[in-house]
Amino acid sequence: MKVYIVGIGMGSEKNMTAEAVEAVEKADVLIGAKRMLEPFRHMEKQFFEEYKSAEIVRYIETCGCKNVAVLMSGDCGFFSGAKKLSELLTNVETEFISGISSPVYFLSKLKKDWSDCHFVSLHGKSGNVVRSVCSHEKTFFLLGGDVAAADICKKLYKYGKGDILVYIGENLGYENEKITIGKAHELIGYCADGLSVMLAENPDFERFIPCGIDDESFVRGKVPMTKKEIRANVVAGLKIGKNDVCWDIGCGTGSVSVEMAVQCEKGTVYAIDKNPEAIGLTIENSRKFGCDNIIVVEGDAAEKVEELPVPDCVFVGGSGGEMERIIGAVITKNSNIRLTVTAVSLETLSECIRIFDKYGLVPDITQLAVTRTRKIGGHTMMSAENPIFIIKRK
Repeated sequence: MKVYIVGIGMGSEKNMTAEAVEAVEKADVLIGAKRMLEPFRHMEKQFFEEYKSAEIVRYIETCGCKNVAVLMSGDCGFFSGAKKLSELLTNVETEFISGISSPVYFLSKLKKDWSDCHFVSLHGKSGNVVRSVCSHEKTFFLLGGDVAAADICKKLYKYGKGDILVYIGENLGYENEKITIGKAHELIGYCADGLSVMLAENPDFERFIPCGIDDESFVRGKVPMTKKEIRANVVAGLKIGKNDVCWDIGCGTGSVSVEMAVQCEKGTVYAIDKNPEAIGLTIENSRKFGCDNIIVVEGDAAEKVEELPVPDCVFVGGSGGEMERIIGAVITKNSNIRLTVTAVSLETLSECIRIFDKYGLVPDITQLAVTRTRKIGGHTMMSAENPIFIIKRK
């Protein structure tokens, strides 16, 4: 037996490679979702309508066929079930047959280069829409499930990106193929077909990963804010990965949350604070900087952290007198946590060292004393900020 896992492009024979057509023609049985099988119903073959890998493997093991073709939309290497299926077919010879993926087809229709595209799959799952668009000139969205083109447009508009130009492709490769072009704010009510893709173009994308954003850039209130020099040191020390889950405990204005969020473009930041003003400011700043990957949590951090998903890194900027309980919960969730705490007083520093010692954590302590300049008349004067202790787990 040999199993061909075939990328059939957009779903019609005219979009298939000659190699894919040959594999389908010589197969004894064709397997795939209903939409994949429809163009080939005229052939005198067995058909098995299924898209779940485990069920497909079960059928292949018992069908007794010599040549099997499993049909996958687009290309086997682009957000496809081909990898999972091939891993389950451990005792069977398999071969991948290339197909034409949706971004290749769609951007060729738009006469655009796709080599610099960022790809996001929203097929049956959620993703960081706005953060992706802010970080890249071109972002291609593979839609499906509960996420429609209008949902992306609404989110872009909500985060101040309503003027972004978007392209919506529907039923690509079929007779009723349709391409719609407009600004995000113009298409927030657009009703697209379920078989859709989208391209967002942002000529003003971030050409570098922001770090140490100017304090004046944030929406400010009466809530204390971690200053940019401290913020840059803290975020760099946490070594945040693109897919990480981060906690910002005592988020204040959300300045650290924002800096975390631009680092973990595909991850999530949970910003926790019990002060309603802090919550409001964090929401405002997350929208200002296009960080839809920040989830704001209002309430007592010592209680809320129990409900949050396991973090990869945690910053404690304010504990509300519950530092030991918070750090204990963090260590319980992830014993290998990357953890940083800031302290402005010797008492808080001493408490933090004691708690680190209790949980067997080795502290790496740095004191930063930032001095800035300001003009008074014809003179440049020095203006010192309060010294800050940064306690990082080694």
